[in-house]
Amino acid sequence: FFDKAYLSDPKILPNQVRREITTTLSSIPFMTLLTAPVFLMEVRGYSKLTDGMPNGLGFEIFTIFSFLMFTDMCIYWIHRFLHHPVVYPHIHKTHHLWKVPTPWASHAFHPLDGFLQSTPYHIYAFLFPMNKFAYLVMFVFVNMWTISIHDGFFLSFDGVINSSAHHAEHHRLFNYNYGQYLTLWDRLFGTHRYPDYPALDPHRDGLKSKPAAGPAASVDDKAKVKAA
Repeated sequence: FFDKAYLSDPKILPNQVRREITTTLSSIPFMTLLTAPVFLMEVRGYSKLTDGMPNGLGFEIFTIFSFLMFTDMCIYWIHRFLHHPVVYPHIHKTHHLWKVPTPWASHAFHPLDGFLQSTPYHIYAFLFPMNKFAYLVMFVFVNMWTISIHDGFFLSFDGVINSSAHHAEHHRLFNYNYGQYLTLWDRLFGTHRYPDYPALDPHRDGLKSKPAAGPAASVDDKAKVKAA
């Protein structure tokens, strides 16, 4: 469900897809342990999640947009924090092993990294009223979006949506495009970079004839794998 031409990129690590899946499967149980107490508080009535629509349909529609804006802003700053030189090597570096990510990299985090980037969704539920079902739908949407910005399909070229191209630039260059859904916060705080689409194209000249990454990966990438 992604363009396999990406696997011919010289920055793809040996056995990268398998490593992404392994990292995800090893991290999710620990992320679940960290998240479960918070989720339990939400469903036990300690949050502002509601049954039905006590504030009307219009308000519930508004909460969807406010949820996206609030969490996008928070994730932007959390993401920047995770790139701080003191923090990055210990937590976020795991996710940046994948210079050319595949969809399997979407949840391939250090457990603490994954938990920290999910906290804005839970914070929202404790600060603002929102229908429980809408909250669940948004959680599913968030996970699908996270996969989509790692899948390499450049569906948006308008520069407003934080597309997979914007996120690919983040994996490639590190210090740009920290946002989740929009480029708004990157633009406001000087970290936006418009994608270099020709450089990101997996079918560009020079890659078509190269075999998929395997034993022929670069020495630098092998060293990174060994150190991981």
